[in-house]
Amino acid sequence: MDPILAALQETQIIVLAGVLILLFLWESVHPFYAHFTGSFKSRGKHALRNLTIGALNGLLVSVVFVGLWLAASVWADELRFGIMHLLQDATSLPVWAHAVGAILLLDAWTYTWHRLNHEIPFFWRFHSVHHSDNKMDVTTANRFHLGEIFFSSLFRIPLIALFGVYLWELVLYEIVMFAVVQFHHANVGLPEKYDRILRAIIVTPNMHRVHHSRWQPETDSNYSSLFSFWDRIARTFRFNPKPETINLGLEEFDSDEDQTLKGMMKTPIKNPKAINLN
Repeated sequence: MDPILAALQETQIIVLAGVLILLFLWESVHPFYAHFTGSFKSRGKHALRNLTIGALNGLLVSVVFVGLWLAASVWADELRFGIMHLLQDATSLPVWAHAVGAILLLDAWTYTWHRLNHEIPFFWRFHSVHHSDNKMDVTTANRFHLGEIFFSSLFRIPLIALFGVYLWELVLYEIVMFAVVQFHHANVGLPEKYDRILRAIIVTPNMHRVHHSRWQPETDSNYSSLFSFWDRIARTFRFNPKPETINLGLEEFDSDEDQTLKGMMKTPIKNPKAINLN
C-alpha cells in the first residue's frame, strides 16, 4: 500500500473524531443558538441519531465504494489518464502541485454535486434529510440519507479517473473538507470580523447558516463545502448580516417523528411536497 495513503487512513478517524469532540465541547460552553438549553438528554438523542446515520453511511462507503475508488485511481495512474496525470506528464508537476490540483477539482465537483442536489427534484428528496435538521449542530455534518451517499459515491468512480486523482489525495481532501464541514455546521459563533476573514477562503458557520435557512432563496445559495470562492465564482453567494434570526430546517419535516432515524430514512418518500422546484 502507498505509505502516504496508509498514513492518511490511520489519522483520518482520529483527526475527524478530535474535531468533532472539540466542537461539541465548544457548543456546550457557548452555543450560538439555544437549541438544547437545559436539556442534555434531548441533545444526546439528537447527536446519537445524527451520528448513527453517519456511521451507517461510513459503513456503506467502506464496504462498497472504497475498493472501486482505488481501482479507478490505479487504472487512471497506469494509463496516465485524467486531467492531473496529463498535466503532470506534460509539465513535470511536483507531487504537491498534483495534490493541490486534485483537491481543487474534487472541491469544485463537491460544489457542483451539492447544487445538483438542490436543483434536481429526485436528488433533493434525499438531500432534504440533511436540511430537515432544525437544531443544526456539529453532528448535522453526519446527517445524510444513505441514498445521497450512495449516489455521490457512485459518481465519484468515473470522476476519480477523469480527474486523474490518487486515492491518497482523495483521503487528504476528505480529511480537510470534512473538518471544515464539521466546523461550519457547528452551533458556535465567531466575531464577525474573524468570520469575514475566514470566509474569504473557507466556508464558515455564518455563511453556512444561510444555506440551512428554511427560506428558499437562502436555502438555494452557499453550496460550497471547503473553499468558499466557488459560490462567488458561480454567483450563488448570499449573506445574512443577522444570522441569529435565521430559522433553520424545513417546514415539511418539523414533527418529532421526522427527526427520528426511521423518520429520516422515510423522508424521500414521505411527502412529495418536499421537492425543491426552484
